[in-house]
Amino acid sequence: MKAIGALCLMLLLVAALASALGVVWTRHESRVLFVNLTALQNQRDELNIEYGKLELEQATYAEPRRIDDEARQKLGMVDPRPQDIRLLR
Repeated sequence: MKAIGALCLMLLLVAALASALGVVWTRHESRVLFVNLTALQNQRDELNIEYGKLELEQATYAEPRRIDDEARQKLGMVDPRPQDIRLLR
């Protein structure tokens, strides 16, 4: 009887120790994943800011007045004279 009791006590001790190690490992993994999550959220926020800046830049470059100025200055384009316009039907 004493041997069975000692064996049960030893099994309970091993189970408690394994459970404690499992808790420690799980908490460590949780902390590591939380740090990774925070880093990824910061990266997402930075990318969202950059995307907003790029959208604003694109809107600026696509403005009709700016395109017209670029065409006139860099390409030398001008409005056609009325006699150069032909209507096709």
